[in-house]
Amino acid sequence: MYAMQELRMPVENGENLDAFLGKAPSSAFKRYGWWLLLLCVLVAVFVAVRTNHAEAKAEYITASVMSGDIEITVTATGNLAPTNQVEVGSEISGIVERVLVEVNENVKAGQEIAIIDTSRLDDSVRRAHAALKANEASVEREQGTLLQERLQLERLEAIDRRTSGAMPARAELSNQRAAVDRATAALKLARANVASAQAQLSSDRTQLAKAVIRSPVSGVVLKRSIDPGQTVQAAFSTPSLFIIAEDLSRMKLEVAVDEADVGRVRAGQSAMFTVDAYPGRDFPAQIARVNLGAKNLVSSTSSANTGGNASNVVSYLANLNVRNDDLTLRPGMTATAVIQTDGAKNVLFVPNAALRFIAPANALVSEKKGLQFRPPRADSSTPVTKERRIGEGSQQRLHVLERGGHLRIIDVRTGRSNGSVTAVAGPELKAGMTVVIGQKAQTD
Repeated sequence: MYAMQELRMPVENGENLDAFLGKAPSSAFKRYGWWLLLLCVLVAVFVAVRTNHAEAKAEYITASVMSGDIEITVTATGNLAPTNQVEVGSEISGIVERVLVEVNENVKAGQEIAIIDTSRLDDSVRRAHAALKANEASVEREQGTLLQERLQLERLEAIDRRTSGAMPARAELSNQRAAVDRATAALKLARANVASAQAQLSSDRTQLAKAVIRSPVSGVVLKRSIDPGQTVQAAFSTPSLFIIAEDLSRMKLEVAVDEADVGRVRAGQSAMFTVDAYPGRDFPAQIARVNLGAKNLVSSTSSANTGGNASNVVSYLANLNVRNDDLTLRPGMTATAVIQTDGAKNVLFVPNAALRFIAPANALVSEKKGLQFRPPRADSSTPVTKERRIGEGSQQRLHVLERGGHLRIIDVRTGRSNGSVTAVAGPELKAGMTVVIGQKAQTD
């Protein structure tokens, strides 16, 4: 019993059984080598699967070659305004006695719209009229004086003829002739005073007439800036009392066209615009004029003093004619206009991204048959750049996706572009072809 316990002790205490039994210990390679070999095989298989999976995973973003028309437009914003808007003011100062119209009221040309107190002006007219009467009386008096002096001269000349020059004295005859001349001049002065008084009376009557403010045009009152009892001061400038739009059925839209687009905008082009008040509704318009001068044009002196245009944004005003027969549009509304500037009819076109796509660096190039390559690896990051001419008429390349995931490059010549698609033409190009516009990001 004691011997058996002695034999169990080394085993229970964790000693090597082989050493206890007298066997030689095995090497570490024999014990773990097969496990390491199996692990290497598994890692190799995993890497191969991941590599093939990554290659098969590479996908492209594609689009079709389309056939149709390209419309080239320019977008600009601005505000609606009446074709003819008149600010009505007052040329005289005084207290507003009555206002005869309200905002949104239709008025006719010549209609009374406000009256300024005429008490002071009435006094001026009466004073001028009295001065005219006084000067007219002076004319009558001077006419009588002239008649008297002429009769006296005629009597003296008759005596001179009968007496053969003996009587009257030469000096008396000369004095009488001078008196006639003085009377004639006095009469002319009196008549001139009458003309002056008439002019003063006419001026005062004109001022009195201006106390009644009339509409210069037929239209709609957009704004009224006065109320009865207010004092109008017209000493230094003409105050604006009313704003009247002549005809709201014909309006104009003033939009600011960016300097990059103004070369394509000209009079006669059609446009469509929208306003926030009527979402989803398009209103037609036509360009009437494009200003030659910039909207924020400054003089050379002020430009030098301010260091040029502070905003660095140059735009040009374009006026568009707008029909508003139903009077839905109102002055001041903000509008966004899309101007039809140019286009191309019945052409093939592709998204602009298709012309910017660049083949990956590990592509296999074949000069005779075009570009044939397998999908790039997920870790491929070397860029490929090539200098190209840009713009209408330039030579570009498209990557056509064929069956099996292969790409083929074809040469094309570009045409008109509206910023999102470009017209292209080439002997190999056909409608419906699938072209690459980008590559999808790889996922783990």
